Amino acid sequence: MRIWAIILRILRQFRRDKRTLALMFIAPIFVLTLMNIVFNGSQYEPKLGSINTPDVMNESFEKLGATVLKYETREEAEAALDERKIDALVESSEAQLQVKIEGSEPSVNKAVLLLMQKVGEGLQSDVASPNLSITYLHGSEDMTSIDQLGPILIGFFIFFFVFLIAGVSFLRERTTGTLERLLSTPLKRWEIVLGYTGGFGLFTILQALLISWYSIKVLGILMTGSFLFVLLLTLLMSMTALTLGTLVSAFANNELQMIQFIPLIIVPQFFLSGMFPLETLPDWLRGFGVIMPLTYGAHALTNVMIRGKGWEAIASDVYVLIGFSLLFILLNILALRKHRKI
Repeated sequence: MRIWAIILRILRQFRRDKRTLALMFIAPIFVLTLMNIVFNGSQYEPKLGSINTPDVMNESFEKLGATVLKYETREEAEAALDERKIDALVESSEAQLQVKIEGSEPSVNKAVLLLMQKVGEGLQSDVASPNLSITYLHGSEDMTSIDQLGPILIGFFIFFFVFLIAGVSFLRERTTGTLERLLSTPLKRWEIVLGYTGGFGLFTILQALLISWYSIKVLGILMTGSFLFVLLLTLLMSMTALTLGTLVSAFANNELQMIQFIPLIIVPQFFLSGMFPLETLPDWLRGFGVIMPLTYGAHALTNVMIRGKGWEAIASDVYVLIGFSLLFILLNILALRKHRKI
């Protein structure tokens, strides 16, 4: 009977906590549905730039689903490759087919290599089957998976842990009554929000520095750009995750409810941050990447660490991340006004 009493207490507790009860069933279905869409998306079709390539070969590329864009000069084609308008540059000269792959996205690289393999197997004549030479604009064929996925993973782990720790810590300030006592003082709500953001922010700065340094200097993840830009981007991602975590914590009553937001807020960002080519996803799902901070952070880190780009390539992403942080700070202030009892 005593065991049964404990069981009834737990059941009544879950019945009162509608959010926990709903997420126990909704969150797994949501994540599994998202994974199904991502992993069963359409096959990526490479975009190729062609210089002096035989028509029969261009036709073979197009029959296999590739888009072929013809260029008159190498300079024009190289610029298109650097701007990622094409995934690879194909040039035919002296019985040799030279393929230059952009190289920053592993799944795209594999799609290009598979396409070249299929075309080579399909062409039979000696004239149409020249020797194949493959080079990379960014990275090389010796790049490991961690080199290619490193920028995305660095951004994801920084964002995930800061979001979780900041949210739980701010929630604890509420549940222990500390925040309630601060709200009863002459302090303005925006002062409280900025104070908490600054206090937690010092620890996020240290975390961003540590993760960036360890990943690049100790683990040896590929780094071709400026380390200062990496620090700037990881810091901005930390601040965005910090302000978002404190905002979400205003709508949670305990640590369990805070953790429940992870499948709804963090997991989708992971899948839409560049881990998989967005071109293979449905248009309605691809559009959600625009409102996800991790998309911009991972894109900018990839530009710096793999492509070796400078400020001009990451400026727009930096401004967007700053905008997200300011927006979440404003929403935090509004959330404090809404929840006057906390």
